[in-house]
Amino acid sequence: MFHNMLVSSFILGLLTGSCLAQTADDPAITACKSTGLLALQEKSKDISDLVIDMESVALSKADTTVGDVPVKTVVLGEAYIARNGKTGAPDRFVCLLE
Repeated sequence: MFHNMLVSSFILGLLTGSCLAQTADDPAITACKSTGLLALQEKSKDISDLVIDMESVALSKADTTVGDVPVKTVVLGEAYIARNGKTGAPDRFVCLLE
């Protein structure tokens, strides 16, 4: 539970920083989509796509660590998970990049 509170506090601290404009071809968005899709497909083979809602995305630069992993970029937003060609309701996501 302490770890969850620490991560939540970390993310809230980042949200007070500056956010950068983002586009669908931004390397950070591309990295989050591809790694997120692979992780989801490991859990459920029927997932065919991950559609990121670009209007909801906030991309922030960071200079911190989570555990012993350096974090340089944080991406927050909503994404739709496609299963068998159909998307469901949006899900919130957080993507931490080195």
